[in-house]
Amino acid sequence: MKIEQIELYHISMPLVAPFETSFGVETERHGIIAALRADGLTGYGECVASREPGYSYETASTAWHILTEFLAPRILGMEFASAGDVMARFAPVCGHAMAKAALEQAAWDVLAQAKNVSLSKLLGGTRPQVNVGVSVGIHPTAAALLDRIERYLADGYKRIKIKIKPGWDLDIVRQVRARWPKVWLQVDANSAYTLADQSLFEAMDEFKLLLIEQPLGHDDIYEHSLLQAHLATPLCLDESILSAAHARAALALKACRVINIKVGRVGGLAEARHIHNLCHKQNIPVWCGGMLETGIGRAANVAIASLPGFTLPGDISASARYYAEDLVEPPFALNADSTLSVPTGPGLGVRVIEARLKAATLRSERFG
Repeated sequence: MKIEQIELYHISMPLVAPFETSFGVETERHGIIAALRADGLTGYGECVASREPGYSYETASTAWHILTEFLAPRILGMEFASAGDVMARFAPVCGHAMAKAALEQAAWDVLAQAKNVSLSKLLGGTRPQVNVGVSVGIHPTAAALLDRIERYLADGYKRIKIKIKPGWDLDIVRQVRARWPKVWLQVDANSAYTLADQSLFEAMDEFKLLLIEQPLGHDDIYEHSLLQAHLATPLCLDESILSAAHARAALALKACRVINIKVGRVGGLAEARHIHNLCHKQNIPVWCGGMLETGIGRAANVAIASLPGFTLPGDISASARYYAEDLVEPPFALNADSTLSVPTGPGLGVRVIEARLKAATLRSERFG
């Protein structure tokens, strides 16, 4: 296939409610949508970098620079037979995994359309539905948090993840667990703690959490191994895992017992599948994390989460959890059993509504 044209859209979409983590508060989603046209087909990808460099050094603005100046021009006009061919062209560009992942995802979408198969099938997915949960941000009060969780449980979500930070941690977990003794519960610290907080996490063992996600720094794989040795609760690494090489190191050091796979963070669907395969062979459970994606990125997440090793519920909630109106039809809806259905149509299996995409666009640029 030949890449004939690439169009990039820097978007901003309001969230239905503010989302607060230890990094700060987000009220709107900034990101980049990539449209890649080849042999008469259009594939879409989403760059999950946000406006602020909290979760990652990449931002929507830096990704725009890398995509427009270095990545899109590098692949325009090339012939490709696999998404790997596209990624090979990006090899001279150091880092910027989220920017690269947007174009890689678009290439996967086009290839699946050309083969008239779903992205899930092309990746090797085996499930018609994927288990999902909901991520609940930090709230002004514990009462507000409990009320929000109650509404999500009423919506049908069976797994709850709550964000924590110093001063909003052990007592909050205690209150949530007291209210719902049997709900699947996990916490996410987003790198907000250090080894000096070991006793805090030891105290969380009594609450029978599914996992504790990324308690220490993004570059603290070794320190996580020291902490995990003292805990009954599994640690899950997120920000620390930027590639399969990082995953191998974390598992060898026993730094975690679970890995959160985010397609954008690791540089694309192929690398995400590589990490999945590595963990699956070692019986290490993985799950798909979320980055406030629109339906474009959500479709890719659902597809990768259909692989057999994704045994824990992912943070890929229904479209209505984040947006009053998504960029795609049909939007993703929560099934009664706390799952999302895996699209079966060619490629991503959802239709991008161009009028909505243009309405959300702050700037755009076309190549070819």
